[in-house]
Amino acid sequence: MMKTSRARKREVPVSPADHVRGSPLAKVTLIGYGDFSNPDCTRTYRTIKKIQKKMGSRLRYVFRCFPEPREFANSEAAAEAVECASSQGKFWEMHDRMFENECASDEFNLARCAKELGLDLRRFRREMKEHVHLAKVRAGRKAGVRRGVLCAPTFFINSSRHKSAFGLTTLLPAVQAAAGGS
Repeated sequence: MMKTSRARKREVPVSPADHVRGSPLAKVTLIGYGDFSNPDCTRTYRTIKKIQKKMGSRLRYVFRCFPEPREFANSEAAAEAVECASSQGKFWEMHDRMFENECASDEFNLARCAKELGLDLRRFRREMKEHVHLAKVRAGRKAGVRRGVLCAPTFFINSSRHKSAFGLTTLLPAVQAAAGGS
């Protein structure tokens, strides 16, 4: 059974600043708040990939960084690294690399991932050292908290918070139901 809160429905608009895969005309928008250092988010990433494949053009997926520095020491650095990659047009490539390889979020490994993706390494290192994207990362987290996000992973399906487990057997049916069936 799908457990999506209708009573606490909060509008979760998608903005041009968001990281989006899929068409704005898709029947379903799935917004995920995640932390690259959180093992639960890594497992959920695999679920999302399967859902994207199954739903195809009926799904628009939005990923928002929600670092949890009290739980995972390098989570803000990982979010900053992904935003650095985004500034060079490679958000999704870094996003996928971080989750697929469970890329350690220390300075060396983040730079290694950036190099492997062909990013301008000098620029990447400068932006990381100067924390160019930290304000954006922290503002994104605060915006998530204002929307009721307490931890990562958290998902909204067409603005309704998904309150059930995040495995394929619970999240996929909820997304399919929002699309009007399988």
